[in-house]
Parts: sequence; C-alpha cells; structure tokens
Amino acid sequence: MSSTRTEPTTRNERLRTSALYAGGFLGPFGGALVASMLPEIGDSLGVSAGSASSSLTAYLLPFALTMLVSGTLGARWGRLRTVRIAYAVYTVASIACAVAPTLEILLAARVVQGCGNAFTTPLLLATLAASTPRARLGRVLGTFGALQAAGQTSAPLVGGLAAEFDWRYAFVVLAIVSAVLGLVGLPRSEDATDTNPRERLRDAMRPHVLRIGLVALLGWGALGGLNFLLAYRAEDVFGLSAPQRGLLLTCFGLAGIVTARAVGRLIDRLGARRTVLVGAVVGAVLVAVVGSVPTVWAVALAWALAGVASQFVLVGVNAAALAGGSNRGGAVSVVQAFRFSGAAFAPLALTPLYLVHPQAGFLVPALLLAVIAPIAMPRTSRQGMAP
Repeated sequence: MSSTRTEPTTRNERLRTSALYAGGFLGPFGGALVASMLPEIGDSLGVSAGSASSSLTAYLLPFALTMLVSGTLGARWGRLRTVRIAYAVYTVASIACAVAPTLEILLAARVVQGCGNAFTTPLLLATLAASTPRARLGRVLGTFGALQAAGQTSAPLVGGLAAEFDWRYAFVVLAIVSAVLGLVGLPRSEDATDTNPRERLRDAMRPHVLRIGLVALLGWGALGGLNFLLAYRAEDVFGLSAPQRGLLLTCFGLAGIVTARAVGRLIDRLGARRTVLVGAVVGAVLVAVVGSVPTVWAVALAWALAGVASQFVLVGVNAAALAGGSNRGGAVSVVQAFRFSGAAFAPLALTPLYLVHPQAGFLVPALLLAVIAPIAMPRTSRQGMAP
C-alpha cells in the first residue's frame, strides 16, 4: 500500500525536477527567438530589419534590469509562488507578441516577457544550489547550463522555421511551453514555499559578485549574444535563407548541450576561475575567426567551438556566484542580470560598428573578452569560494 502512495509522489517529483531544468532554456530561448527572423518581422510590420532588431533589446534589457532585484524579491515572496506567477505573466505576454499588429505593441509585449522571465531563471538556480552539496554543484549547474544552451540552440531554429510560414507561430510555441512549466512548478523542498523577508539586496551586491557579473556580461555579450550579428553576416556574405541561418546559429547551442555537463565536472575539480579564464580566451579567438573566415563550413565549426567556450564561462560564473555567502539567490540573480545585459546592449553597440566595418563587429567584442575577463574574474578556491 505504501509503495502505491510513494510511486505517484516520486513520479511527480521527477516531473517537477525535469521542469526545473527545462525552465533553464526559457531565458536564452525567449531572448534569441527573433535573431534569425528579423527580416521577416520587419517586412510583416512595415519596418526595417534594423528596427526589428530592437525586439532583442526590448526583451533582454528589462530582463537584465529586473534580475538585479528579482532573486532577492523572490526569496522574500517564496520561490514557488513567484515562479508560477512569472510563468503566467510570460505566457500572456507571449500571446500578445503573437498577435501584435505593430512594432510598438510587439516591443511592449517583449518588455513584459523580459520582466516575467527575470523571476524564473535566478530562482531556479537558487533552488538547485539549495538542494545540492557543494562538491557536486558544478556538474548540476552544468546540466542546467546544457538546458540553457538548448534554449540558445532551439530558438534560432524554431524562429527560422516559423519565419518560412509566419514568425508569429514561434511565439505561440513559447506561450505553450511557459504555460506547461508554470503548471508543473518546482520540486518540493523545505524552503520552496517559505518567505524570507530578511534577504537584503546589498548582500547580493558585494564587490566580489559584481566582478563575477562583469565577466558574465562579457561572456554572454561577446559570445552567445552575437547570434544576431552572425545572422547578418550569414545573409550578407553567404546569402543564407532564414532556415539556413537558423541551422548555422544552432551549431553554438548544440555544442554547448553536449559539453555542459563535462564542463560542470571540470569546475568541481579545478574551480570556477580557471575554467572561466580558459573559456574567455579561447572564445575570444573563435569569435574573431567567425567574423573573418570566408567559408560557411569554417564559420559553422568555429561557432560550434565557441558554444563550448561559452559553457566554460557561463557555468563557471554561476558556480562562483552560488558557492557561498549570504543571499545566494540574490547573488546569482545579479550575475544573471549582468549576463543578459551583455546580450541586450550588444545589438545597440555592435550593429552600427558592423555596418561601418563588418569584421570590426566581431573583433572588438573578442578583444574585450580576452583582455577584461581575466582581470575582472575574482580569485577563487577549487570550490569556487572567495579566499
């Protein structure tokens, strides 16, 4: 009799745990969804592809700014309640994107999407950290990173395929996925429903955390955040269609999916700082290659390897932020805010540079990543803790 009662509970917990990991892909997926279909969005709404690219920033900038406080607020309100409300808001905003008749309405809906999603990603990471021994934190975050890479991978492909019929279908898919994740919720834990009014934002804004956040900004803005720029180059230089552009951009995420768990195990052995530095330097070289080589196959190979390098950086900064200290949920929320700020500002900063000199659009972020990340990343012990 007891086994009959336990089995559904265990099955439900496995479902919730799977949903937690699946939720990891929603931020990168929602942000990058439009990257491969900007020309089609522009044509549909009567604006240029350059104007349509503001839909990237409209999502990512509010997403990043809200995450400065969302981890702390979510801890105060209770993680489970906050995550479910956030998924509901995200679902409604996705539907609004799907039916938007003008660019202005699309941008407004994207802003709401970004704010809603800001209350899921850091709270999912905090839930993982709260239930994982420190010695295994890297590999668990590696699995979460693989799902984030899956979001980065599937977004351009789904967007490119949808654009062949109607780009609005991509947002319908997004609404369905977020609704399902909200219904499933979080795994049961001792503190998932607890509120903690004592959590303070200043505990999450320590200099140590802010330095990690700067590395996260460069790691995403100068690597995964360059999807839109590669889509431009794929069309301008190689004449690729929307589905072809989507397939090319997919190489980045596929490589990240395959290697993220291995990167997590490496972090458990070597520490966060070393793996982050390797990823930053190698990733910078690969970005320069992506922006300069004259053949599609070489671009695809370099972009796939850049996806591996990005996991070194992004899983590493999460491990460093979650390894210890007070208000860990708030700390990782701040780091994630910096991370997605990089992607939010990349189109604004790099599109004009690309239009003036296409190769410079890739070489400048590569140089910044290679030089600044090693200086900014705090020294850590093998467990990712500050000495």
